[in-house]
Amino acid sequence: MKKLLCAVSALMMTSLTLTACSDANATEKTELKKILWEHAGDLEPQKGFEKNIGTAGLLSGKAGDYIIVGGGANFPEKSPAEGGAKKNYPDVYVLEAKDGKLNQVDHTTLKYEIGYGSSITTEEGVYYIGGSPDEKEADNVTLFTTNEKGKLSSKSIGDLPFTFSDGVSVKSDNNIYVGLGKQNGEPSNKFYKFDIKTGKTEELAPIPGEATRNQAVSQVLNGDIYVFSGGDKIAYTDGYKYNIKENTWSKVSDVQIEDEKISLLGANSVKLNEDEMLVIGGFNKEIYDDAVKNLNSLKDEELAKFKEKYFGTDPQEFNWNKKTLIYNSAKDEWKSIGEIPFEAPCGEGLILDEDYIFSINGEIKPGTRTNRTYSGTLVFELDSSI
Repeated sequence: MKKLLCAVSALMMTSLTLTACSDANATEKTELKKILWEHAGDLEPQKGFEKNIGTAGLLSGKAGDYIIVGGGANFPEKSPAEGGAKKNYPDVYVLEAKDGKLNQVDHTTLKYEIGYGSSITTEEGVYYIGGSPDEKEADNVTLFTTNEKGKLSSKSIGDLPFTFSDGVSVKSDNNIYVGLGKQNGEPSNKFYKFDIKTGKTEELAPIPGEATRNQAVSQVLNGDIYVFSGGDKIAYTDGYKYNIKENTWSKVSDVQIEDEKISLLGANSVKLNEDEMLVIGGFNKEIYDDAVKNLNSLKDEELAKFKEKYFGTDPQEFNWNKKTLIYNSAKDEWKSIGEIPFEAPCGEGLILDEDYIFSINGEIKPGTRTNRTYSGTLVFELDSSI
């Protein structure tokens, strides 16, 4: 079977692009082989600020022809080691992707600040679940859309019976499946179904394993819901599948490449196709576990010294996951297609747009964000024998 590598993108050299286009009618994408990254432009400052230092825990997704990203949190005045306060933002940006670059077409502000909710890209637009420091808004289910000119609109779909952040949400048919994270401010493993048409919420079987699970990654693959990693007092590397029809969970492969188990705590994911999801980011389990232990056990001067050293460490030394990971549900296995050429982000906006993927902002070490936005060109293997 004859196979050739092709990147369907203007980023590739002209000769390669012409070769790919000439074979386009006779080929079919079979496997994502790698991603070619470049800088894609940065977001302008939030309103009232002179500089955008980046945020984590963003609203992010694609609505129609436009990308929506915004909200999130950072430490604008001082680092956490110095007692700096975390700030959330009401700013939402609408961006248009063109040749791997993102051009701003709208910048508006909501009536309240958002951050660390859960975003779902759908044909209707981008659903945003929970995620606000304002308790009156932290149970919201909101649909963000854009018109043909990129003007942003939002519509309230209903409310959850609890405030929600740091969890997972996916959509299947007319239901949003939401859970884990922090519910009414407390870490949880509870899982629910929110009916978009009626606004009613039904409690389902809780996820197995740990009793609390924050900042996991999740996607719907072949009609089932997959949830991986997350953490609380320690970082997890396990995985589970939820059967929607039977309301049951079953164990699937841990996040593992060869002999290395990988934490995806704080990472983000996109759905590539019915079988596969792609993940970027994730805290290092060993360093995270040690930090949580020390931050919760040390006191007074010892705690102050640990915080100063911990939050002053360079991003590279935290050893966050830089592998670009793909999970295949049909094979129940993980693989890596290389590493990202920039500092590993957690809590970033990660959006798939045809043959591009965008990584927007995120945390690059505890307490520190990046204002960088990156564009990745998806390079597929093509099958020309069909």
